[in-house]
Amino acid sequence: MNKAELITEMAEKAEVTKVSAKVALEAFICATTKALAKGDKLSLIGFGTFSVVNRPARKGRNPRTKKELMIPAKKVVKFKAGAELAAKV
Repeated sequence: MNKAELITEMAEKAEVTKVSAKVALEAFICATTKALAKGDKLSLIGFGTFSVVNRPARKGRNPRTKKELMIPAKKVVKFKAGAELAAKV
């Protein structure tokens, strides 16, 4: 499912226009991005939890040359599915 298909599905389920569904989805994405950028956690009961974790630097290997290289540390977004979502999947 892509963004356009999600907007269509949201509009049908909520019985609103596609424009309203698009605005709502973009507001959700903006709010989620802002919260994660601050380091906050976003919990949606029954759906899941978005959080930011620090991934430490580590050694890696270039598969083409087999040469060892250092992969730098970085922050990554983590999603943990809630019980209801996990049961339905």
